[in-house]
Amino acid sequence: MELKWKSCLRAGVTVIILFLMIHYWTDFVSVAGIAMGAAVPLFLGCVIAYTVNIPMTFIEKHLQKLSRDAQGAQKRQQKKKGVRIVFPQKLCRPVSLVLALVSLVFIVFLVVRMIVPELLSCMQLLFRELPGVLQDTMQWLEDNLQISSYLEGENSLLAMDSMGDWQEWVTKLSSFLWSGLGGAMGVAAGIVSSVFSTTVTVVVGFIFALYLLAGKEKIGGQMTLLFRKYLPAKLVDKIFYVLHVFDGCFHSFIVGQCTEAVVLGVLCMAGMLLLRLPYAAMIGCLIGFTALIPVAGAYIGAVVGAVMIVTVSPVKAVIFIVFLVVLQQLEGNLIYPKVVGSSIGLPGIWVLAAVTVGGGVMGIGGMLLGVPTAAAVYRLIQNDVKKKAT
Repeated sequence: MELKWKSCLRAGVTVIILFLMIHYWTDFVSVAGIAMGAAVPLFLGCVIAYTVNIPMTFIEKHLQKLSRDAQGAQKRQQKKKGVRIVFPQKLCRPVSLVLALVSLVFIVFLVVRMIVPELLSCMQLLFRELPGVLQDTMQWLEDNLQISSYLEGENSLLAMDSMGDWQEWVTKLSSFLWSGLGGAMGVAAGIVSSVFSTTVTVVVGFIFALYLLAGKEKIGGQMTLLFRKYLPAKLVDKIFYVLHVFDGCFHSFIVGQCTEAVVLGVLCMAGMLLLRLPYAAMIGCLIGFTALIPVAGAYIGAVVGAVMIVTVSPVKAVIFIVFLVVLQQLEGNLIYPKVVGSSIGLPGIWVLAAVTVGGGVMGIGGMLLGVPTAAAVYRLIQNDVKKKAT
């Protein structure tokens, strides 16, 4: 009787909750949206913690090994002269956390330091040379196609007299845009509010990530205890199994993608140096950084690199594009399947599908999350099929 009563009570509560959710669906979605928005810093903190945990675990494992070796050899060193410094075990976690954060920040700083100044200088050169190119183009069209008859009109932004003075044309266009957006003050206030909100979100997420990394074993033990206490044992085992598969796929994807990006960036820089193309180090770094985005990342870097090289020589820009296409074929057929594909165990067609769907749903973030998520789902289905086949 007791089991039937509990089953009826659970079924009744479930039906009532479903009825309330359906009846008040609009309010439920609104409340859920507010809750999700408030939890964004926590989600960001989990992402930061998971990413930093990969190098931190690697560093901590080696520090603990050095500490154990030093402590084991301390007695043998007592009879010798000199002082032997033993690294305490309790300092392994904070030191490894600091080293991991410093390493990641240094890498990001190095990439930005190499890319941004050269990119800004190229953009300045483009804007400086663009008026002359436009004037030459318009003159060529006038001489060969008699296009001036199509550009007549007092209110046209593309009138020949406006194109004659580039600065005046930019000023008019800027004034039009500012007035259409409701004034500079409103735009400035929106920008300041957005920057402040983003900064607070990042800071709170970073602090939350530090707490997670500092006490990950304790937090994991508490979550395991809660699951074991309030959920059936079989369900808990299935949850941990799924989490283990997702963790393995995401870990392998992050490590493999970073390794593949470094290899691609180095090969790009070496090839550009051999071909004597400009901005070799900077574009190689850019290609490696954008290659963190699966499939489409290197092409994004190729567009930026080609625009930068065209300011020096259009012919060299064409050579660069041809070289990168060849390099992409080499990377897609040899490097990526060996480094990333084999590590996550996902066929190429599903990688492309995951990138396409993830990018369409969530943009660049979807591209990054789509491949390891699809790999985890693919592995779960594959293991289940093998289990049922046997």
